Amino acid sequence: MCMICKNKTYIESTTTHVVDHRDSLIIIRNVPCLECERCGERFYIDAVAEKLEKIVERVKSLMPEISIVDYKSVV
Repeated sequence: MCMICKNKTYIESTTTHVVDHRDSLIIIRNVPCLECERCGERFYIDAVAEKLEKIVERVKSLMPEISIVDYKSVV
């Protein structure tokens, strides 16, 4: 159920996830998500959220000023 509008219908979609870390941005594109058909609010399933955390931690170790990562290209 959507936490915003309480709708129960979602569609599969993709989004861009942005993390502001210190003085840098980490941008992860093409992240799979569920999108509420009524209000457009986006949600990640647990497996996607866990992978996002791993990607962010890996990119933090490289830490250029801006990192843009394609979700589908990260193993």
